[in-house]
Amino acid sequence: MRDIVITVIILGSLPFILKSPATGGLMWVWVSVMNPHTQAWGFATHMPFAFIIAIATMVGLLMTREPKSLPLTPISVLLLLFVAWMNVTAAFALLPESSWVQWNKVMKIMLMSFVIMMVIRTQRDIVRLIWVLVGSLGYYGVKGGIFTIRSGGTERVWGPEETFIGDNNALALALIITIPLMYYLQQNSDKRWVRRGLSAAMLLSALSALGSYSRGALLAIAAMGLFMWLKSDRKLVLGALLAAVTPLLLAFMPERWAERMDTINTYEDDVSAMGRLNAWRMAWNLARDRFLGGGFDVSDASIFARYAPNPMDVHAAHSIYFQALGEHGFVGLVLYLALGIATWRTAAVIIRRTRSKPELRWAHGLATMSQASLIGFAVGGAFLSLLYFDMPYYLMAALIATRIVVERQVRAATPSARQAKPAAAIAEQP
Repeated sequence: MRDIVITVIILGSLPFILKSPATGGLMWVWVSVMNPHTQAWGFATHMPFAFIIAIATMVGLLMTREPKSLPLTPISVLLLLFVAWMNVTAAFALLPESSWVQWNKVMKIMLMSFVIMMVIRTQRDIVRLIWVLVGSLGYYGVKGGIFTIRSGGTERVWGPEETFIGDNNALALALIITIPLMYYLQQNSDKRWVRRGLSAAMLLSALSALGSYSRGALLAIAAMGLFMWLKSDRKLVLGALLAAVTPLLLAFMPERWAERMDTINTYEDDVSAMGRLNAWRMAWNLARDRFLGGGFDVSDASIFARYAPNPMDVHAAHSIYFQALGEHGFVGLVLYLALGIATWRTAAVIIRRTRSKPELRWAHGLATMSQASLIGFAVGGAFLSLLYFDMPYYLMAALIATRIVVERQVRAATPSARQAKPAAAIAEQP
């Protein structure tokens, strides 16, 4: 039954995608982030839904009369440079065969990220994009939270297999950066049942993140919670809420969970933590030796034998920063960090230009909560190999579109703009 429902939804959306490329962009985000086909059991699990939606979106983009240009902003330009540099490093990869396999996956993500930046242009599309992101990951948050309650926190929460969020740590981080977006939608909804549903989803998603037993997620949610409190206009209320809810969530988790979290203070005795440090040193040594880095996918015994302090302990980078460094060298790391800074600054500009403007309250809240998500990703991503995880790139697209919409509305509301319209109308009279 699930196979039929998923197939009908996706194939039934094709006429709407051809008519509106923005719909295609939203469908792509849903399929790429949630991977709904992984929740089926039959033929749908092997259907190339992402490819079908991508082709339909491209055709719709060619057919539409709406603007088709890529907005040239600091974010999009830096992402273009980063993608260009990845193509250079891939050409000189240490492991060409496996590198080109990963290149094929990453370039598809980047191509569609640019397409999302091209088709998401209006306030309605921006809000719909946030809803799709929240719904896609919130599904696993609610499901995982219920599972944690039923198991008493004794079993780990995992994501869908063979996806970016299949690993327990990756799912936890994805949920953490989704919680601020849930809060944004809750604060901007006038329907009581929606607000209550999102409140429950936030609690269950937080519980699901804790139930993943991810130590990086614990650090990320602490940093994100502190940032949200600092940015809140109601610090006393939010602080009291966090003070009441946090102990309850932590008290629910069993002793085994607490023992694992305690290893943060004794990382020298933890095999997993020392393996990550070994992988980080390997990435540093590799980047120092090769200006272009090692290319995609350098987690190989032959590379560790050459660059790692412990050549027998082969690990993935377990860090977005050291992943960028090891695979694309110092240039790649600088470009990636610059991309993150540009995204943060774009959100900051939106916040500044929408302050004390009730009509742009939606944009102000989105930019603020996007910064909270970025804080969570920056902290949690320091311990995970999620450099190519697509959700942050879609959030960048939302911020690009939001800034353009905000600047357009601010210009239209300025006195000079209002005066120019009558003057232009008079000039056009015969």
